[in-house]
Amino acid sequence: MSETSTIAVGGMTCTGCSGRVRDSLEALDGVLSADVSHETGQAVVSHSGTGHEAMLEAIVGAGYNAEGTNPDFDWNDREIWKQSANNTKWCLIGCSIGEFGTLAYYSYSGITADLELFSKIWYFYAILPLINGLATSVMLETTILMRGQMDFRNALSTAFGMSFISMLMMEIAMEITDLLFTSGELGMNPIAIPFMLIVGFLTPWPYNYWRLKKYGVACH
Repeated sequence: MSETSTIAVGGMTCTGCSGRVRDSLEALDGVLSADVSHETGQAVVSHSGTGHEAMLEAIVGAGYNAEGTNPDFDWNDREIWKQSANNTKWCLIGCSIGEFGTLAYYSYSGITADLELFSKIWYFYAILPLINGLATSVMLETTILMRGQMDFRNALSTAFGMSFISMLMMEIAMEITDLLFTSGELGMNPIAIPFMLIVGFLTPWPYNYWRLKKYGVACH
């Protein structure tokens, strides 16, 4: 005879998160179905002969909190490194579009060629590539989340919430790298591009791993 259990799940932010929790629960013997919602933070599980502790362990094993439990944290989860690398890759693509495009325009137009180093106007033009990179990254992240069946408002909110620190770390690291190659002149040095990409990827990757491993915050 089947019964229904409702379990509080923490750390879910989107349909991708709830889908991972659902799949983990439905993989258990005796679980007939699992209705999981990131909006309510609950998993409603129909099961027969499945222990409550087993369901909690399945949720924790997927990287989320179950009724106040916390998944054990370590830096040795290869699958989490792989998934966080994929998330970082998409963030890097989005950030690079805006930042590289702005810096390339500076070089092409010469608009920043005669700026006094570290003057107020220099700082203005230095911050602009960061803003544009953040904007294009959020746009890309939002598009990816919407393709996962999330509505625009929730997709935009999730993109801002889960990616902002990672994107900002990435943007700053890439621009500093470029400035080292240009000796402080704002513009694009083609030789710097591969180094910018490497630094931009490696800088936020551990943070993305930590957040994904500890809180299950990643949606593609």
